[in-house]
Formats: sequence, structure tokens, C-alpha cells
Amino acid sequence: MSTELPPVAPEVLAEAVENLTARLRKKLDAATEGCAAGAVLEADGTVTLRFGEDALVTLRPGPAGTITTADQATCSCLLAPRCLHRAAALGAAPLADTPPEPAAEPEPGPAGDPTAAAADPTGSTEPAASAAPAGPVGATVPATPALTAAQLRAAGALWHVAAEALAAGVTAGGAVVQAELLRAAHTARLAGLIRAEAAALRVVRGLRAAREHRAGQRLGDLTDAFRELLHTAGLLAAGSADPALTGTARRAYAPGGSLQVYGLCREPVLSATGYGGVVTHLLAADGTPYSVSDVRPGGLARARGAGSASVALGGATLDHAGLARGGLRIVGATVSPEGRLGAGRGVRATPLPGSAWTEQPAARLFARPAAEAVAALLADPDAAESTLLGCDVTVVGAVGEHLLVRETRPDAPLLRLLPAHPHPELAHTENLRRIASYPGLQLRVLGRPDLDRTATLRPVAVGPVPSAEHTLRLPEEWLGRADLGYDRLQGAHFPQGAAAPVPLPAAEGPDPLADSPLWRVRRLLETGVAGGRRAVAEAARGTESLAGASYAPLRRAGLTAAAELAAALAAEADRRPRDVFGRLADPSPDGYAWAWLAAATHLAAAERCLIAASWAASPSAVPVSGR
Repeated sequence: MSTELPPVAPEVLAEAVENLTARLRKKLDAATEGCAAGAVLEADGTVTLRFGEDALVTLRPGPAGTITTADQATCSCLLAPRCLHRAAALGAAPLADTPPEPAAEPEPGPAGDPTAAAADPTGSTEPAASAAPAGPVGATVPATPALTAAQLRAAGALWHVAAEALAAGVTAGGAVVQAELLRAAHTARLAGLIRAEAAALRVVRGLRAAREHRAGQRLGDLTDAFRELLHTAGLLAAGSADPALTGTARRAYAPGGSLQVYGLCREPVLSATGYGGVVTHLLAADGTPYSVSDVRPGGLARARGAGSASVALGGATLDHAGLARGGLRIVGATVSPEGRLGAGRGVRATPLPGSAWTEQPAARLFARPAAEAVAALLADPDAAESTLLGCDVTVVGAVGEHLLVRETRPDAPLLRLLPAHPHPELAHTENLRRIASYPGLQLRVLGRPDLDRTATLRPVAVGPVPSAEHTLRLPEEWLGRADLGYDRLQGAHFPQGAAAPVPLPAAEGPDPLADSPLWRVRRLLETGVAGGRRAVAEAARGTESLAGASYAPLRRAGLTAAAELAAALAAEADRRPRDVFGRLADPSPDGYAWAWLAAATHLAAAERCLIAASWAASPSAVPVSGR
């Protein structure tokens, strides 16, 4: 059994690669591949990796289990620390998140969110530029306050390396390209451009996963990550100081006064970087959402156990299971902009009796059609990740990986339910599979809409529909809801006998996103991410020209702008002017990156429109008898 390498801070890896000579950089990818298999965990907690007889790399993680400084990674060879062995060992280790702050601190950051951890900006006293320097070619400077000179330089550097990484693609996006992104990301963080840094780290992790062919890695996710990075870096480099683009290094907790909050549900949190825990969702009497989280290193074991762990908030005696079905009266509350409740020394909390979903404030979540709620979320995508949507549905049955349900409203569409977290050791998948075996069952569902899929909801909790006959029969102590990540539904929780006939479609029904010819644009963009600029150029020169007949379906469907942007991207990818000596006359990747970003931005907007329509459309159905 191989030893896992400790996570490494991005700036430590970037510095190690930067110190290599050009000759050693060419060998870095080969040296990194497979070197982690020989890692050995020593008795003192260090991890060693041997490269031949004369080179032994030693990694000494700090108290948090992370390599955060250069002197925590050493090599015994003569070239150390500027050696290939040390850089390869660091490159094989996972990238570290900035750890979430402890729940007991006065101003804890949102657990598990790398963009929320504290940073140490430079605090530059340089005056803001009176006129922002020109950004990348094609950018338009918005009429917003100017950034500092340091921020403009950092954003411009990040744009350049992001454009280079896009032109290289996954096939050529090895350790050197990743290290350049990490270096630019660290510089952006020091300049206070927190959102840009987070976007760059997401791209690096996506490149690593794609090159290592990890299970669950989707090229579409990496495509979206590149779009976010180029969009953010491009606008910042052009001089936009929109706070939504710069981000915040620390989500400050403000005084919230006295609050009364009531539990909605709890859900497990499990990140790919080894953090695990729970978040409990709450509502105030006026309907304002809040949450209490407990996420720390520990992975799956902690995600499963944290659901019954004590709530570290103002001396409250509740655990998360009790809080999800109870309430709190809080004095001296501290609240983050995202609604997370802080656990400062001045906070005092006492338990309150819980409130059922049929009572206020929870009842208002189920009062409006799902289509209206989703339309509001699509107008503010940044809020969608933490917003829960409620609706009453009738179970139709399982089709493929989906559980199909229909909202209990006239002309309501079919909705697709997918597990909020697909890990087999969590209860989501098993619970949805059991629900699927009861067509005609009526449910009250609380979940998070998946805005990347057609009419898809990822439920975190379910309950019985008031006054419905064929609905769940939950224990009284569950207070009318089951947390799908922790509570396991059993046969006794379901009604006996057959339900009334339900309209069961012969198939899932039309999918406006999958059936749209926009897939041709997405395929072109993903081709560029996978194979780089050269792959897009070769596709444009293929037998089925991407700039010609292949885009006729787009134009026939009225998607003329999409067709023109895709054709422009293909043409730009193939534009490589050379001088009389055969050298590239314009080696800059800026033009290609802007063409790719324009097509990607248009595609994202078009897909969002189709997804919004899918929540309002009602596909035809054929009535059949349910169970």
C-alpha cells in the first residue's frame, strides 16, 4: 500500500519548478509520473521518496499536515534545492487548500472553501493608476474604479499564463505550465485578487486530473474552469475593479444582533482535498437563510461522523442532528455575507423547539413554483451553490441514472433527481433508489438545483406532503423530514398499497440542452482544452470544416451568433503568420484566447437560457398504472 504524499502549498511547488534549469524542466513530467508510488512514511511523520542511490527527498509537513515552506522539502543530492528530484516529489503531491479556520474562532471563514481562507495581501501604498494601462487585446475597460498598479500587473501576468495554458491544452499542460499558473496565482493573491487565484487553482487541479485520467474527471468541468479564469483575469487586466471580480481574502463576520433560527436539514460535506464534515441549514423567522458548518481534515470518516457531532456555537448543547430539527435563540450573533454563523467568544445560544416544514418560516420555501425559484437563481449564479429550493413532487420512476418526478402543479415539467453527493458510503444514492421503487409516491423535496443540467435537482432532504394519502410515514422524532445524507429510509417509512396511476413517459422526454445543436460549439471548445490550439486548427482543416457545413445546423436553428463565434475561433486557431525566415510573426496567444473566451461565454449564456426553459416546459406523457 503506497503512502499518500502531504499536500503542498501552490507557491512552494511553483518556486521549486522555477528554480530548475531549462534542461531539467523538460524532464520534469517524466520524473513526476509514478514517483509517489515509492513514498515511505517514517516513524517521525516525515515522508521520503528515493530517486536512485544518491538522492533521497524528505517531506516534513507542518502541524496541519501540509508543506507550506521551502525548507520542509529537502533532497540529499548535490544540486539540491534546485534539483529535479525535489521538484518531482512536490509535483506529485496534491495541491493544498488553505485550511478552514476553526469553528471556535471569533471570525471563522466558510469551512472547506479555499477562496474564503485568510490571505496576506501586500497592502501596497502605490497610488491607483490615473489611467489604467491597456489590457489584453480586444478588452474593453469598464467604467469602474481603477485597480492599483500591482493588481494590474498581477492580472496581466495571470491572463498571459492562462492564455498560454489554454493554447497548450491538456496534452502539453504538464508540470511546467502548471507551475507558471501557480506562480501567477500566488502573485494575484498577494495583490488581493482572490477570485482570480481561486480560478487559477481550479484550472491547475483540472489539468492534473485530466492528465492523470482520474475517475469522475469531466472535460466540461475543465472547460468551465478555463472560461472563469480567462474571464476574470481578462477583465481585471483591462482595469475593472468590480468587487465581484477581485473577491475578498476573508469573508468578514459582522454583528448580527439577536436571532431566532430554525433547522431545515443537514448534509454531509466531502471535498476532493481530504476535508469532511457537515453543514446544517437554518432559517430565521423572516425567511433569511443561515447555516452552521463543521468541516475539517478527515475525509469520509469525518463526513459521516460529523452529522451527530456537537454544535460549537455559543455554548449550545445541541448536536447537528438535533439542530437540523430544532432551533436556536442566539444573542450577539456574528454572520458572514453568505449567512454562516460565527462562533465568537461573545456569542450565546440556547435551544428552541423545532419547526415543521408545514409551518413558517420553512413553509414559504414550498410556496412558489420551482421554475420561478430557478429563474431567480439563474439571475444570480453565485448564490445558487448555497440556495435550497423546495417543491412538492410525485415520483414517476427511475430512467437511467435519474429519478424522474413531476412537480404537483398544472402543466409542471418532469424533474430529474440526482444524488447531492454520489459517494457510495453516503446515504444519498441508496435513499433515492428506494424512493424510485414507489411510483406515485408524493414527496416534499428540499434540494439544490443543478444549473449545469436540464431540470435537475439534487435533493438533500425529503418529507411527507401535507394531507396526501400516498406519502412518507416518518417517525415522529424526525419532525417530518429525512436528511438524505444521514437518515436511511426503510420500508416502514413508505405507504402500503398501490398509488393512483401516474403519467409515466415512454422515455425521459425531450432535453432542450442535449437536443440543441450547441453541442457542436461545446465540442470545439473542449477540443481546444484537450488538445490545445493545434487541435482546433487541425479540426478546422479537416474533411468536415468547422467553419463551414458543420455549423449549418446552428444557423438553421437561429443560433447565428454561436456559429459565427465558433467559426472565428477555428480561423484564429489556424492563423499562424510567419516572416520571410519562417518564424512566427505573432506568437502571442492573446487573439486565440479572446476568440475562445468569446465563444465559451456565449455558449454558457445560451445553455443557461435552455436550462431555464427546461424548468418551465411540460413534456408529453403517457398515463400508465403506478405501483
